Amino acid sequence: MRIIGIDPGLRFTGWGIIESEGSSLHHIANGVVKTLSTNELPRRLVEIHDGIQAVLADYQPDEAAVEITLANKNPSSTLKLGMARGIALITPALAGLPVGEYLPMIVKKSVVGTGHATKDQVQMMVERLLPGCKITSSDAADALAIAICHAHNASTGRKWAEGTEDPISVALKKAGIEDPRAVKKTGKTRGKKFR
Repeated sequence: MRIIGIDPGLRFTGWGIIESEGSSLHHIANGVVKTLSTNELPRRLVEIHDGIQAVLADYQPDEAAVEITLANKNPSSTLKLGMARGIALITPALAGLPVGEYLPMIVKKSVVGTGHATKDQVQMMVERLLPGCKITSSDAADALAIAICHAHNASTGRKWAEGTEDPISVALKKAGIEDPRAVKKTGKTRGKKFR
């Protein structure tokens, strides 16, 4: 499965494309869509749309993932960033791709192991998870991290949907506890009691 991760920004929108095969991840490409700060806001939003659309056409990803942006102290900046995020969401959706959304702390936890990792720590782990990857900027590193996070989450979600893996059932079975979600109508359980 080929995934595009998008880190939305009004000035720089990072993008990163990976290939996910089982538990293996491979770097395909990464970069940044830049807008001119001298242009008016509508023109800059069009530049973001056109840039993402060109990347989608070039690399043909199967799914997309976009970081959820959080509010900051400046309401005007938050609003503009929200507009850039809207473009980052709608462009792959218009191309027919499923789009996942992830909070920054979830992305960091997925890639680094802690939700409070620094940008340098994220970039270092992305380089380790994608050997040979030449990262063009910190925005592109963040986009690759979003794609990696999506690859992990999408894989687990598919296994659950297929019924091939339910970590709760697996853990209960290992502990010798019957899954209370599968208790028969009698209400009686066998084995250890679920507490």
